[in-house]
Amino acid sequence: MKVLVTGASGQVGTELVAELERRRDRVSSGMAIEVVGVSHADLDITAQDEVIQLVRTVVPDAIIHCAAFTAVDACESEAEKAFEVNGRGTGYLAEAADEVGAHLCYLSTDYVFDGTLDRPYRETDPPNPMSVYGRSKLAGEQTLDPSSTIARISWVCGRYGNNMVKTILRIIDQSDGPLRFVDDQHGCPTIVSDLVPMLIDLTASRQGGIFHVTNQGPTTWYEFVRAIVEYAGGDPTRVEPIATKDLVPPRPAPRPMNSVLDHQALVAHGFTLLPDWHEPTQALVRALR
Repeated sequence: MKVLVTGASGQVGTELVAELERRRDRVSSGMAIEVVGVSHADLDITAQDEVIQLVRTVVPDAIIHCAAFTAVDACESEAEKAFEVNGRGTGYLAEAADEVGAHLCYLSTDYVFDGTLDRPYRETDPPNPMSVYGRSKLAGEQTLDPSSTIARISWVCGRYGNNMVKTILRIIDQSDGPLRFVDDQHGCPTIVSDLVPMLIDLTASRQGGIFHVTNQGPTTWYEFVRAIVEYAGGDPTRVEPIATKDLVPPRPAPRPMNSVLDHQALVAHGFTLLPDWHEPTQALVRALR
């Protein structure tokens, strides 16, 4: 199976390519894997001709589309770029994938929901994004046909790129003051080392539809940061709760207050759910240390 990975130098893409390369020479499943990873430097996802030419040249069996404009607050002031990359760029890739018969797996986000439900969001719940980022990622979803895989993820943290775990480790190394994080935004972390095998399994099975893929265990940013500090050997009591409305300055992009995702589709199709977030987060902290 030849797999094309876009966004190969990003937070998810880097670990995804590494895992595919580790599996490349394994023959226990009777199927060899060839991986072609492309970063933004290799491919401008907004250039339709460039996208089509790449896919025609590689002729992959599957494409895992990690490339995205993910700077949530920057998207508010760069809406055209957000929709060009996340929306139309995804559409170009979908057209090219269809031409060569490649299965497409697209990474989407919890930001497609408005966060007003008092229960976890199911794959069948209607999206209602509040931010430009959420609307642009939903636009990407809407370019795909039902045979494609949509994997919605949230609160992503891994060894590469920018994320909350790396930010907190940097802060506690530079300062011993209080850390204030919101305790009224609820969600589930997604640890990249757990996410990557699921993306490979979904892609290899060519399973179409929407799947919510996060680690188990709802939490708040306040609780998540306390755990990170504790895992790093620090004092979790220095982390203090704050309400979103009291953030100074307020964030440009509205956040869903509840973005806990239900995993009904994974269960229905017989996939093993990702584990609770605590242990893989602790392992990530150890790896980064």
